[in-house]
Amino acid sequence: MANQTTTRGTDRIKGALGKEGPLLSIYFTAGYPALEDTLPVLRRLQESGVDMIEIGLPFSDPLADGPTIQESSTAALKNGMTTARLFEQLKGVRREIHVPLILMGYFNPVLQYGVEAFCKQCAETGIDGLILPDLPLEIYQREYREILERYGLKMIFLITPQTSQARIRQIDDASDAFIYMVSSASTTGAREGFDPAQQEYFRRIAAMDLKNPRIVGFGISNAHTFGQATAHAKGAIIGSAFIRELSAHGVAAIPSFIKKIRP
Repeated sequence: MANQTTTRGTDRIKGALGKEGPLLSIYFTAGYPALEDTLPVLRRLQESGVDMIEIGLPFSDPLADGPTIQESSTAALKNGMTTARLFEQLKGVRREIHVPLILMGYFNPVLQYGVEAFCKQCAETGIDGLILPDLPLEIYQREYREILERYGLKMIFLITPQTSQARIRQIDDASDAFIYMVSSASTTGAREGFDPAQQEYFRRIAAMDLKNPRIVGFGISNAHTFGQATAHAKGAIIGSAFIRELSAHGVAAIPSFIKKIRP
């Protein structure tokens, strides 16, 4: 089972990264706005032509998240979302969802669930990768890399404008999918545009000629910021702006939101 999942998962991520044009990834919080909205959101995003989807695992203390994502996480937990419930919702998801799916969250819920049990469930569900911002590279490599690789899961690491070149090279060497390029050192949240310093950061990392493509996250909210982010990177991730749209207009508004970003 794990070997089959490895092949499919690798193909899905590499397939998305290999497409012409900028890649659009959307982040949303599982179990939000309503507990059973996880699958309807996935369906609408795929129908709308997004290239990759990040499913946020709600956590009670999401330190790196801005207020919009924090509020959605709190609401999802109140709705009754748990790690076990998410895996139940995603059972059989690969019969209809074919884009890469990445779980993003904090390491504590994974540890509580049991790292191997969590990875096994991911493999059986068809999850392609994990983003766990609070799991340090060294601890991952020493204690968990073998488990993730056994179940065909890609670990995605973050870099910021403050990350040293040496550290970026380490992360690039340890990665085999893409690098999550955080646009600023602040928490997540939508912005109207990137300032010259952020754009210089995008150019600086592009000039490093890393082996892994970069996908920019934090601060992408519209077609303008999507274009700025993807001028020097393979793709961009939209989270807070998408969740605000869900909050205001519900699942039915997803296609029109995506069209505004990438007509």
